[in-house]
This record gives sequence, C-alpha cells and structure tokens, in this order.
Amino acid sequence: MSIGKIMVVEDDLALSAGLCFELDMNDYLTVAAYNLKKARQLLAEDTCDLVILDVNLPDGNGMDFCKEIKGDNPYLPVIFLTANDLEEDVVAGFDLGADDYVTKPFSMKILLKRVEAAMRHRKENGEREKDRWSDGFLCLDFGTLTARKGNVQIAITPNEYKLLKLLTENSGNVLTRQILLDRLWDNEGNFIDDHTLTVTMNRLRAKIEEEGHTYIKTVRGMGYIWTGGR
Repeated sequence: MSIGKIMVVEDDLALSAGLCFELDMNDYLTVAAYNLKKARQLLAEDTCDLVILDVNLPDGNGMDFCKEIKGDNPYLPVIFLTANDLEEDVVAGFDLGADDYVTKPFSMKILLKRVEAAMRHRKENGEREKDRWSDGFLCLDFGTLTARKGNVQIAITPNEYKLLKLLTENSGNVLTRQILLDRLWDNEGNFIDDHTLTVTMNRLRAKIEEEGHTYIKTVRGMGYIWTGGR
C-alpha cells in the first residue's frame, strides 16, 4: 500500500523516469510533470503529499512555483532537486519555504531518506493542523485557544471557540440551532439557551468578520453554515 503520493517536476525525461521508478519501488505513488503547466494542472486536479521540484524548467522557474505552492498550502513539503548549487540558490530555496534542497548529482539512497523525513514532518504537521483553521486572513488555533485576524490578535471566549470548532469541522454543512444548543455549554457547565446562542453568534461575527471576509451564513429557519470565507 502506498505511503504517500509524490509529484516529480523534472524536465529531464530519463531522470524523471528513474526517480519515479525508485520512489515507486519504495512504496510511494508518483506522478510526473515535465513543465510547470502540467504541474499546476496536476495540483488543481488532485492532492499530493510531497513535491520534488527542479529549478530550471522549460516554461518557468521552480522557485516561483515553490512560492505558489507554499502560498496555497504551506504544509505541503517541497524538496528542490537541481543543478543550481550556489549558496545563494540554496538559501533562496529555503527562504521560500522549501523543506530540503538537494543538488545534482545526488545519491538516491540519501534522497529517499530526505523524502522519508519530509513525509514524517508532514504527518506531524497534519496532526497539529487538526486543531487549526486558517485562510491566511483569519487564523484559529483550537489547541492554544488563540485567534488572529489579519495581523491583530483577537480575544475569543471558550464558548466562542467551541462554536467555531463545531462550525469549521462541519464547513459547508448546515448546523441546526438545536445541534448547536445541544453541544454548547458555558464555563460552569450551564446549558446555553436559544437567546444566548444568538447573542454569542452575533458577537463572534463582529469579532472575526469584516468587509470582504465573511465566514458564517445564517440559514433562515434552520441554523448556520461555515462558508470558510467563500
């Protein structure tokens, strides 16, 4: 069974085939892209767990693509595999958020170890991310009970965090008022009534929303839905 899906972005067809073969033989599932157009298409159509990326590609620069990847998914590991071995190139790669930088020629055994380490870090980050929600503007950390809107830290009460957790975990689905009432309790363990739920929801919206950034939609006669800023 595959333990991870890897996209190999490399325009040297022989090298790409060799990389995919070795990775497949080590229980990874690989997809190959020979240019940035194909790589973007593959990422748009499906997810992957790691990207192995050349810098010099026929239709653009891998550095720019790494910036795109990290902007959309900062926790998707990227390993540069390139002939660009100048110190400033390596530093630039790490500054863009790359998880590793391997220069050609390279040892396949060492690359496999670096892939293994990056995959392990992704899994660890994934476990931590279960307690977080972010769209880049609004950032919620349910583990540390902290929240940030833009560059400003905002104060959220424990009950508001509970409400946010329920909404984000069920993003795109309507949560009825009754479901929310059944699940929400105040700090003393007292039941929250319908009026308190309305007040809490309005107060929460005032804290996290502003023009251009709305997250909670009221479904009249039913309840609420987390739209995730869309």
